[in-house]
Amino acid sequence: MRTRKVVVLPYNAAWQSAFEKIKGEIEAAIGDLIIGIEHVGSTSVEGMSAKPCIDIDVIIEDYSAFTAVVDGLKAIGYIHEGDLGIQDREPFKYSGKEYLQMHHLYVCPKYSEELHRHVTFRDFLRSNPEAAKKYSLIKEQAAELFPNDIDGYIEYKSSCIEELYKKCGLK
Repeated sequence: MRTRKVVVLPYNAAWQSAFEKIKGEIEAAIGDLIIGIEHVGSTSVEGMSAKPCIDIDVIIEDYSAFTAVVDGLKAIGYIHEGDLGIQDREPFKYSGKEYLQMHHLYVCPKYSEELHRHVTFRDFLRSNPEAAKKYSLIKEQAAELFPNDIDGYIEYKSSCIEELYKKCGLK
């Protein structure tokens, strides 16, 4: 069991402006090297409960500019962590960004399966309020049942995610 405080909050409209602030900083540093920046995850779905952490996918054409992207992000405080076992999804950690909301940053080539999954699921939840409501309730229950167990939280909501993935055409 990995002990980590699990907090799920009701939707907060400030999450979108927090994303925009992070996006602006990234675009200023590497905007000429990328083809887009997507706000994904539950904080990107209006009305949805979420852990208060912004999930961001930075999209590159392919890996030809990746070294320059890593260098550009490093210059503004991000450190590449390797793919951590997930192909075509490159996570970055950061420090010294207390002025920004907590966030997860990933760089993905436009053909990444993870990018496709993130955007497809987000768009499905945005266009299906009942599915978003169901998933919100499951996440709230999971956080209540497993307030200090991130693995238990993830496991509790996994069957709901699988069901919703099937509804939106994901595996």
